[in-house]
Amino acid sequence: MAGKTTRDVNQLVQHYAPMVKRMAMQLAARLPANIMLDDLIQYGMMGLLEAIERYEVQDDAQFETYAVARVRGAMLDALRGNDWVPRSVRQAMREVEAAIERLTHQLGRQPSDAEVADALGWSLEDYFATLSAAQGHAVLYYDDLIDEDQGRSGAAHFLERHLGDDSANPEALAERRELQSRIAHAITQLPEREQTVLALYYEHELNLKEIGAVLEVSESRVSQILSSAIARIRAQLLGQSAAAGKRRGRPRKQAAKDDPGASG
Repeated sequence: MAGKTTRDVNQLVQHYAPMVKRMAMQLAARLPANIMLDDLIQYGMMGLLEAIERYEVQDDAQFETYAVARVRGAMLDALRGNDWVPRSVRQAMREVEAAIERLTHQLGRQPSDAEVADALGWSLEDYFATLSAAQGHAVLYYDDLIDEDQGRSGAAHFLERHLGDDSANPEALAERRELQSRIAHAITQLPEREQTVLALYYEHELNLKEIGAVLEVSESRVSQILSSAIARIRAQLLGQSAAAGKRRGRPRKQAAKDDPGASG
């Protein structure tokens, strides 16, 4: 903010610090236990300071709206940067997504868990274990459910591109609307229970334990259902990207396991 003194900045930080803590607590409740609340708060405070520094009074957005976007983006970017979802899990989930995409085309419907596991040559127990391990993958990439292989300059960092200063850019807004439409359509194709879990998790902001109580299943089972839903959505979106690439004469690049340089 132009013209702000150190005292003004300190007052804004003190005023919005509780908001940062609330946002961190909400996010922490939806993440594995190894993610520390204090770390999330620290990331969020850095985002708040950046918001104070960069906000211009003539911006269309109110400061609090702008700050919320910056704080949330800072938390998610920091989590991505720490790469706390193991590479092996991301690679396994890409295999799951590819199998789902392939089976959906072959069967003309969403495949069952058992069918996906069989196509991968995995036991059902190993398949569920992979879904459980992928909990963080589901959380961090829900907002940018597109091909991660495009890299940082591509569409994979949807939050980074659309929660910042360029959010009013017509092309960015058009891309966001298109992606939202594709995600909404993909969700309608999910099994009913997976749609329910997504709604409870992302719309009603219940954590895994609370959803388990509603559905009368274990917390680990909720994690598996959530990961399965995200994998199915990603499989549909990646399939659409592949079809678009073929129409343009540019087939989509192969899975990350064929690309040692992919960062996920």
